[in-house]
Amino acid sequence: MVEEIAAMARETGAETGRPRFSDAVMAAIGKVPRHRFVPVPLQSSAYDNRPLPIGEGQTISQPYIVALMSELLDAKPTDRVLEVGTGSGYQAAVLAELVAKVYTIEIVEPLARRAMQTLGQLGYGNIEVRIGDGYDGWAAAAPFDSIIVTAAPAEIPKPLIDQLRSGGRMVIPVGGSRDVQQLLLVEKRVDGSATTKRTLTVRFVPLTRHPAAK
Repeated sequence: MVEEIAAMARETGAETGRPRFSDAVMAAIGKVPRHRFVPVPLQSSAYDNRPLPIGEGQTISQPYIVALMSELLDAKPTDRVLEVGTGSGYQAAVLAELVAKVYTIEIVEPLARRAMQTLGQLGYGNIEVRIGDGYDGWAAAAPFDSIIVTAAPAEIPKPLIDQLRSGGRMVIPVGGSRDVQQLLLVEKRVDGSATTKRTLTVRFVPLTRHPAAK
């Protein structure tokens, strides 16, 4: 799996600007046991470089995409990162190998509780999981050095930009469920504005919101 990710990085380097992923990211991908984050009947396919269903209409992302999104953050060991869309907990675990603290939000309660259990069993004490609407971020823990979003909203949520520190980065897929989605790298300027850069065309599940927020 790691070798295939490295090959895909070379193939997509012109689009992403990252033809080679850092040693830290590749080590994290190699260390986290992906099979622990997928349903038992699918564990034999856990190290295939493709997304897999995890129940509740959600998926665990393709390992290459997990690695790419982690790479684009340029994370430091002292960073505090917000993840919107915990899902299985796999992306959070990869981030936890790279940074000091991961805050992750999941709106689908059964997934959140399952992720809490898995992450706890694997000993990830630097991950805090919250059940809630990730569109609004996690204001009490802000500002964050970086933010990663693992489901696609129609536009970049303003609360997430507000909760990103000056100079921070956000990686987010943007586009409705029927639209072409783009994986964006967002960088926050000192004046509070943000720049965006397109990387790849992607396909993520839509960002789910509480009914009252729609």
